[in-house]
Amino acid sequence: MIYENYKPNATVLLNWTGQIDSIIRFHCSASSLILVTGILLMENPNTVGDDAGSDRPTIMVTNDDGIDAPGLQALVRVLVSTNQYRVLVCAPDSEKSAVSHSITWRHPLSAKRIDINGATAFAVSGTPADCTSLGISKALFSSVPDLVLSGINMGSNCGYHIVYSGTVAGAREAFFNGLPSVSISYDWVGGTSSINDFTLAAEACLPLISSILVEIKTKTFPQKCFLNVDLPTNVLNHKGYKLTKQGKSIVKMGWKRVSSDAQGAQMLSTMTMESNSVASNPDANSVSQEQLLFKREVCEFLFIQFFNDSNFLMLFHTSFQVKGGHVEEGETDYCYLKQGYITVTPLGALSHADIDSQTFFKEWLPIVADRTSPSAL
Repeated sequence: MIYENYKPNATVLLNWTGQIDSIIRFHCSASSLILVTGILLMENPNTVGDDAGSDRPTIMVTNDDGIDAPGLQALVRVLVSTNQYRVLVCAPDSEKSAVSHSITWRHPLSAKRIDINGATAFAVSGTPADCTSLGISKALFSSVPDLVLSGINMGSNCGYHIVYSGTVAGAREAFFNGLPSVSISYDWVGGTSSINDFTLAAEACLPLISSILVEIKTKTFPQKCFLNVDLPTNVLNHKGYKLTKQGKSIVKMGWKRVSSDAQGAQMLSTMTMESNSVASNPDANSVSQEQLLFKREVCEFLFIQFFNDSNFLMLFHTSFQVKGGHVEEGETDYCYLKQGYITVTPLGALSHADIDSQTFFKEWLPIVADRTSPSAL
């Protein structure tokens, strides 16, 4: 049992994720997942105001890979197939990966109606945060959604990558506006993953989504957080849900000088490099002195090494030139994702420094103030 180490009354989040994990264990096929979702919602109906004669809850979907991305398309298709939700889509008209929480300020956004079967969808010329803001504002749609989903992203969003992620920002923007939201990412691995894995990932999220809507209906869903969900590469054989905390994993990136925009390996949305790109010219002689061109490249990446001795887990830090290792604290999103769990990580929006840093600056700042006072000059 995944939550055997927790007390039953620990938190609301813990209770319902534990219940849904049990459902997933006993209902692992796509049809069973859809059936379970229907049962949960029939017991806890949620009424949407502007859909005449319907008691279906409204879900709005956005992402950062763009409205045509297979992850979003799979998520919408699976949601529509349940016939339990009214589905809205407000997503970028092109890829906006790693734009973080940037917003469009100086010019209007365009919104173009897009045909997605069973959903009302618009492609927007903005960032994921823009899309969420517009989609929940009642300027584009006639009602406010009950739940906002951002994803499914091609590539995991764990650790420090959460800061860069446009997918997470799409959910965070809803949280800023008081709406329940979830960012969803699939740990895509080139050469291993397939497009069908996005459908499997969406199906694996259905019990989670339906239970969130139950909590929204009963007004028991926590309002001081949103959720970040990451699904493992082998999603078909995942180990269940795991409540985690944000870790410190990160892909280190550097810069390489290139002679043209076409040179150098392309950075993919999974924060990896294309393997079939032509190597860049290290001298970059053709670039004028007035304009130097640089492209990002992956310098270092993280991998996990497991040891059987006493369940010891170490996260090694490696690179094309190995630079040593460090230990990642347990219970983190990246660690459990790589073990095969679907990680569920509650997130807030505040960025507090650690206690040691707070203590240091509490003692340090008065000294600085004394040094700059007129009597000290």
